[in-house]
Amino acid sequence: MEIRLSEQDFNPWQAIQDHQAGQRQLVGKYGATGVFVGTMRDFNQNDGVLSMYLEHYPGMTERQLQRIVEEAKHQWRILDCLVVHRVGEVFPDDVLVLVAVWSAQRGDAFDASRFIMENLKSRAPFWKKETLVSGLQRWVEKNSDGYRPVSGY
Repeated sequence: MEIRLSEQDFNPWQAIQDHQAGQRQLVGKYGATGVFVGTMRDFNQNDGVLSMYLEHYPGMTERQLQRIVEEAKHQWRILDCLVVHRVGEVFPDDVLVLVAVWSAQRGDAFDASRFIMENLKSRAPFWKKETLVSGLQRWVEKNSDGYRPVSGY
């Protein structure tokens, strides 16, 4: 399990490859990798957004992310997990977050990655300040649209 906060832009696909290559004990054990990649939009709440600054509480943020991953491990059969989240200044189209979960079965990988992402958005201590096209700055008050299960399968 790896949790990393980064002030640098990163390639999520390379991060997955690099992490997976370092987990030789998993060769032949996983049948699914559930992946979520979140990128910054150039709009929010009907306003154009030029950039965003993500603040966090060092140490506390990583511990909370670790708790979330541990909770997922207790609910699903997870073999490994990678969470990478940007902090500092980001711009539209920058990757903000990567959640990758390796499991023997796709259902566990899908469900655990969704759980981790939804809880990251609602429970991890990140604060976002947007710089709008108008030049104004504002703190983002609503960090998640919440989990809405998909029906009709």
